[in-house]
Amino acid sequence: MKTFTYSLLLCLVSVFSYAEISSAEKSALVKFHSSTNGNQWKIKWDLTTSPTKWYGVQIKNDKVVGLSLPNNNLKGTLPSELGQLKSIEIIDLFKNELTGNIPSSLGDLQMLHTLNISFNRLNGAIPVSLCNAKSLKVLELYMNSLTGTLPKEIGKLSNLENLSLFNNQLSGELPSTLYTIKSLKVLMLNSNNFTGKLSYEVENLTSLQNLSLFENNFIGQVPFELEKLKNLNELNISYNQFNGLISYALAKKDTFQMTMLNDKGVAVRLPLLTDNTGVVGTPD
Repeated sequence: MKTFTYSLLLCLVSVFSYAEISSAEKSALVKFHSSTNGNQWKIKWDLTTSPTKWYGVQIKNDKVVGLSLPNNNLKGTLPSELGQLKSIEIIDLFKNELTGNIPSSLGDLQMLHTLNISFNRLNGAIPVSLCNAKSLKVLELYMNSLTGTLPKEIGKLSNLENLSLFNNQLSGELPSTLYTIKSLKVLMLNSNNFTGKLSYEVENLTSLQNLSLFENNFIGQVPFELEKLKNLNELNISYNQFNGLISYALAKKDTFQMTMLNDKGVAVRLPLLTDNTGVVGTPD
C-alpha cells in the first residue's frame, strides 16, 4: 500500500511539473511570434521549449496572464489570435515597431486590466469592441498614427483610471459618455485633432489628477467647472481655440497659462476675470 501511495504521489508531481497552457493559448502565442517577426526580437523565444520559459510571458494556474515585451524590436502586426488569451491581465508592447490596426478581438479579453501598445506605428481607428474589455484600468495607445474618433462606447469602461491617447491623429468631438467615467485619474488627449467644446460635465470626473488637452482644436468657453476638481494637480489645455474669460486660479494651474490660438493662428492668452476689488488678475 505504501508503495502504491508513493507511486501515485510521483505521478501527480510529474503531472503538475509538466502542466502546460492550453493548445489554443500556445497557438495564439506562436502566431503572435510569427506576426511580429520573432526571429529578429532582441530577446527571442525558443519555441522548442515550454512557454513557461518564453521571455515576457507570465503564466499562472496554466493560463497566460501577462505578455510584456517592451522595446524588444517587435515588427509586424498584432494577430487577432491574441483574443484567445482569455485570462490575460496585462499586455505591454510599448516602444516597438508594430504596424497595422488594433485587433478588435482584444475586446474579448474580459480579464485585461492594462493595455499598453504605445510608441509604435499603429494606424486605423480605435476599435469599438475594445470598450467591451470592461476590466481595463490602463489604456495607453499614445504615440501612434491612430485616426477616427473616440468611440462613444468608451463610457462602458467604468473602471478606467488612465486613458492616454496623445500624439495620434484622432479627431471629432469628445463623446458625452467620457464624462461618466468617475474612476479616471489621467486623461491625456493632447496633440490630436479633437474638436468641439469641453463640456461642463467634466466636473463629474472627480478623481481626475491629470488633464492634458493641449494642441487640439477645442472651442468655446473654458468650463469653470474645472475648478471643482479638487484632485486635479496637472492641467494643460492651452494651444486650442478656447475663448471667453477664465479665472486666475485656472490660468495659474495651466502649464502654458491658458495660451490659445486665435482665428489667425496667433498665440494669445485668455483674459482673466476681475477679482472682488475689480482688479484684473494676471497669471504672471
